Amino acid sequence: MNHIIASGTVRGSKPTNRAGEADRYVGQRIRERRVMLGLSQQQMADMIGVTYQQAHKYERGINRISAGRLFEIAQVLGVPVSFFFEGLDQHDPPEGNGRQRMCLELARNFSMIRNERHQEALSQLARALAAEV
Repeated sequence: MNHIIASGTVRGSKPTNRAGEADRYVGQRIRERRVMLGLSQQQMADMIGVTYQQAHKYERGINRISAGRLFEIAQVLGVPVSFFFEGLDQHDPPEGNGRQRMCLELARNFSMIRNERHQEALSQLARALAAEV
């Protein structure tokens, strides 16, 4: 009988370098936080010292992120490293669905509103619309 060990490999088999479900989940969390802050992929790439293509591959979960790089990303995005793993154990495979994209866009646009009265008015409108359900 094979046993799974901490690295995610089966004892007796070769470790895999392919990104797994956890890598995609972490990438999704990075993207969510980046969008909430209103940063482009290029801006984030510049801030962590990688190419746009590399930042894109991190967010898609195509390339794995080293511990040091993840720490650097967490600092740039202003969150603890644990943020990227929150909910992982109870999460279904990441989805790039339209509703999620809308929510991220809404959060990004809201954060760009500088007038506090406008932010409060929008917040009240959202509460009123949600109450209609």
